[in-house]
Amino acid sequence: MLAVECVQDFPRPPAWQHVPQRLRAIFAGIPVADTVAGLRVLETGHAPDYYIPPADVLTSALVPTSRETFCDWKGRAIYYDLVVNGRRARNAAWSFPAPTPRFEALRDHLAFFATSLDAAFVGDIRVGPQPGDIYGGWVTPNLTGRIKGAVGMMHR
Repeated sequence: MLAVECVQDFPRPPAWQHVPQRLRAIFAGIPVADTVAGLRVLETGHAPDYYIPPADVLTSALVPTSRETFCDWKGRAIYYDLVVNGRRARNAAWSFPAPTPRFEALRDHLAFFATSLDAAFVGDIRVGPQPGDIYGGWVTPNLTGRIKGAVGMMHR
């Protein structure tokens, strides 16, 4: 069971922490990520982003794309399509190959958009996507507060 957390109480600037629960991501009926060594990033108003070590990801299912974004806190992110059994989810995952010193722990870890997966889990809890389709947070039922990306919350 996850403790109740209010997203407005998450820090700014963001912070990362170890995740005690098992994290899993399923795509095209295949577990593409499964770890007990995950990390998460907490940021005010956001659902947590969950990061999985590359050793616990089916990296053969990842195809690099040309998409890149920049986070003032974490640095340059690169993106990957997820391709399994003829199915492709575009820009379904991202990583930070050279993060800022504060987020060095995230180096090469993979995060997945819940909208791109068939299912994702924190422990035994199935997650939903962070609203707005531009954020990658995983929404669990223990989260309270207004999650950025919801109607009326875009670009805040």
